[in-house]
Amino acid sequence: MIKIGNIELPDFPLLLAPMEDVSDPPFRRLCKQHGADLMYSEFISSEGLIRDAIKSRMKLDIFDYERPVGIQIFGGDEEAMALSSKIVSTVNPDIIDINFGCPVKKVVCKGAGAGVLKDVDLMIRLTQAVIDSTHLPVTVKTRLGWDENSINIDEVAERLQDIGVAALSIHARTRAQMYKGHSDWSHIARVKNNPRITMPIFGNGDIDSPEKALEYKNKYGIDGIMIGRAAIGYPWIFDEIKHFFKTGEHLPKPTVVDRVEAVRNHLTWAMQWKGERLGIVETRPHYTNYFKGIHSFKPFKQQLVTLDHPDELLEPWTRLMKCMLVIKLFKII
Repeated sequence: MIKIGNIELPDFPLLLAPMEDVSDPPFRRLCKQHGADLMYSEFISSEGLIRDAIKSRMKLDIFDYERPVGIQIFGGDEEAMALSSKIVSTVNPDIIDINFGCPVKKVVCKGAGAGVLKDVDLMIRLTQAVIDSTHLPVTVKTRLGWDENSINIDEVAERLQDIGVAALSIHARTRAQMYKGHSDWSHIARVKNNPRITMPIFGNGDIDSPEKALEYKNKYGIDGIMIGRAAIGYPWIFDEIKHFFKTGEHLPKPTVVDRVEAVRNHLTWAMQWKGERLGIVETRPHYTNYFKGIHSFKPFKQQLVTLDHPDELLEPWTRLMKCMLVIKLFKII
C-alpha cells in the first residue's frame, strides 16, 4: 500500500497528471471511471488565486466522486504561494501539489514551474511556505533539471523530503527537452534507490501502453506511474494497464460506441460545469483525440465543431449510438 500523508492508495497506483486545459472535472470524471487512482487539477497560478481570477477559482472545483484528488499550484513568490495554499485548503482537497516542472515559456519567465530548477534554494523556500500554510499533505511534480548539464533531481528529492514533502512525481526529461526526445527514467530509479528516500516516487514520461507501463514498473522500481498525454482522449488506458498487470492480456479496445459514449459524457459534464456555451466550445478540441485513428471521422468532426446548440450536438451522438452512422462513417460492423 502506498501512503501520502493519511491517504491510502493501492499498490502501484496510476495517477492522472495535471494538464492545462485537459484535466478539468469532466475529464477527471472519465479517468476516474476508467481506473485512475489519484488525479490532480490543472495547475493554478498562485497570483491568479490571490487576484480572485475567475478561471483560477474555477479550477478549485472538486467533487467527492473524484477523491482522492489534489489541487496543483505554481508560482515564484513565497508569500503568494503561502496565501494561495491557504485558499486551496478551504476547498478541502486531499493533497496540495506544487508544479516545479511546467516548461512553457510564459510560466518559466515568471520564475515558476521548471524555472525554479535553476535555484534549488528558492524551490525549497517556496515549498516550505506551502507546507507551513496548510494542514494537507504537500506533494511536488518536477523534472530532472534545467538541462542535461544541470540534472539535480537527486539533491532536489532529498531536500524536498527533508522539509516534509509527502511524495514526488518526476517527469524524466529536463526543461530544455520540453516534451521532445526520449525520457530517461534511470535518473528516477536512482532517486528511488537512494536509501535516504522514503517518500513515494512516481515516474512520468512516455508511458503510452500497458507493455511499457509493466516494463518501467519492473525495470525502475518506482512506486507508481503518472500518465499525462497518453490519457488525452483515451481515459481507457488506466483500465488497460491494470488489466495487463493482473492477467498479462489486453482488454478489447474501446469501440466507436464506447468512444461516442465517452464524448457525450464529456460534453454533457462540461456544459453542466462550465455553462452551455463555454462547455461546447472547450470540448471541441477533444473530439479529434477521442476518435484518433477512426476511419472517415474528419467530415463528421467538421459538423461537430460548427454546431452551437446542445440538442444539435447530442443528436448526432444519439444516431451514432444506434450504430447506423457507425457503419456508414467508420465502416465498422
